Amino acid sequence: MSINHTQRTVLLLAICQALAMTGSIVLFTTAALIGADLATDASLATLPLAVLQLATMLTTIPAAVLMKRWGRKLGFMVGVVIGLVGAGLGVYAIFVGSFSLFCGATLLYGTFNGFVGYYRFAAADVASDAFRSRAISFVIAGGIVAAVAGPELATWTKDWLPVTFAGGFVTIALLQLLTLLILSAINLPAPIQQKQQDTGRKLGKIVQQPVFVVAVLGSMIGYGVMVLVMTATPLAMVAENHSFRTAASVIQWHVLGMFVPSLFTGYLIAQFGVLAIILTGILLNGACIAINLSGTMAPHFFGALLLLGIGWNFLFIGSTTLLTEAYTPPERAKTQATHDFLMFSFVALMTFLSGRLLNTWGWATVNLTGLGLIGLCLVAVMWLQQQRTVTKIRQSQ
Repeated sequence: MSINHTQRTVLLLAICQALAMTGSIVLFTTAALIGADLATDASLATLPLAVLQLATMLTTIPAAVLMKRWGRKLGFMVGVVIGLVGAGLGVYAIFVGSFSLFCGATLLYGTFNGFVGYYRFAAADVASDAFRSRAISFVIAGGIVAAVAGPELATWTKDWLPVTFAGGFVTIALLQLLTLLILSAINLPAPIQQKQQDTGRKLGKIVQQPVFVVAVLGSMIGYGVMVLVMTATPLAMVAENHSFRTAASVIQWHVLGMFVPSLFTGYLIAQFGVLAIILTGILLNGACIAINLSGTMAPHFFGALLLLGIGWNFLFIGSTTLLTEAYTPPERAKTQATHDFLMFSFVALMTFLSGRLLNTWGWATVNLTGLGLIGLCLVAVMWLQQQRTVTKIRQSQ
């Protein structure tokens, strides 16, 4: 496969990532507020988002199996169609004022997200060893478009239709249709033949590796803390009498922080090493929480969420890159699926807890919970770093 073809494939995957993330940002910016309006219990405001994350988690393994048998391209297209149906159901649920149907819509969209998670792995599959971390970064960098367009679309379409926020889900449906067109132009490798699929170590052996454990913890905690804080932020801001437009702008800066660094994160990993970048992400998350605990003025939310986004980027891309060290090509599907299953399981839990913690214990408790999780991640990464240092010393003797 030529370099030009590889770059074209990565570019198209990045566009698909951009469209998927734009829809997700529209949804995440509005879903907690829609939930608060439709639910009879305020503590259930983030339940639709928790359902979304749960569906994403439950889809990761079936999506991997489907793509393993039929190929990534068909798998991605199936996911997009499911997301399209979910967007349509979301419009209907908002119009009829049904909280349960809205949860059904986010469940379908979460199923779609279970397929989206493999765009970055598809890029890693086609890239050379030297290009792999950059390919992953470039695909995730597609979220830069989402950072700019998502919150703006959420604000612009808020009153587009007679019922508030329904217009955003019409936009999501249109984005799904556009994604289908882009996917039709992507040429991805055919599924590996069955004999090759069945080789490799047993999953139990793979998950016992320190590199796998730390990669999963980095992804779980990095993503989990991000959604814990981000999901609660619009609710916390509205409670502090900030406007929806201000909350949407905070989310916009947060998403910019999530994806703009992707333009150079791969280079930083190549230059300084993957563990150094993961550690930097942990420190940035700690700084975010410190700012959130220091006040609730608009600048606090802007600064904290920006750092949270950058921290997520370093943790997520770093952990994804670290994961590629844990498997051989025949072990790829089951290892990636296990990683994403564990990660999205934790993300679903954190999304649900976000609303509960905020409503019951307050904004400070949300952030202190995140701080404890980040501390655990720090210990794990330092443990792996120490192991690698000891191994290098032994090899040099």
